[in-house]
Amino acid sequence: MISGDLAERGEVLVYRQLKARLADFPIETHLMLGNHDDRGHFLSVFPEGPRDEAGFVQSAILRDGALFLLLDTLKGPPSSAGLYCTQRKAWLKGELARARGRPVYLFMHHPPFSIAHDLMDLILLDDAEDFLSLLGGHGVRHVFFGHAHRPISGQFRGMSFSAPPSLVHQLPLVSGSVATIYSDEPAMYAVVHADPDKVLVHMDAYLNRSPAQMDPDAERGTWF
Repeated sequence: MISGDLAERGEVLVYRQLKARLADFPIETHLMLGNHDDRGHFLSVFPEGPRDEAGFVQSAILRDGALFLLLDTLKGPPSSAGLYCTQRKAWLKGELARARGRPVYLFMHHPPFSIAHDLMDLILLDDAEDFLSLLGGHGVRHVFFGHAHRPISGQFRGMSFSAPPSLVHQLPLVSGSVATIYSDEPAMYAVVHADPDKVLVHMDAYLNRSPAQMDPDAERGTWF
């Protein structure tokens, strides 16, 4: 699941490059849109991609007894905030109704609640309370989002949530800790184990891994 910001400025060329890279990628991939994307340009390059009846890049995957919903929260320029309009809400209502008691996992770009970061809280999902009101009573087990440029996890109104950091620059948690708005911190991807009794999310800093500064034989004894 790639949660959006597939391009920096929604460029057709970048979407073409992404499509070429994914052509022989060995893992099944699902794409979503973020505030840096352009829906029209994206669909011109990925015309076979899933979309709802109104043309938004939304889809539902029913697998292993669970429902995975991929949402389109792109609002469009000049705003970097997210939007979930009436048409998109209608699609979501229908999919939640069809869940019929199955566990539901939501994937989206914009967080639908404050993440306690002064800058990012300015550009969350608009009308978040109205969006959240749709979720009650539908077995939403976990919400996955991007946008924050930070590794985040926790619980909100009974729903667990998590977000991996960006694959490019990050946003420092402590304002003023670096001279620039963004910071160079490890990029990570997330590996999710969605089991009937738990949701486990591993963050893997795959680009920033090197041997520890210790003897190679250190701590190799029996631990159990």
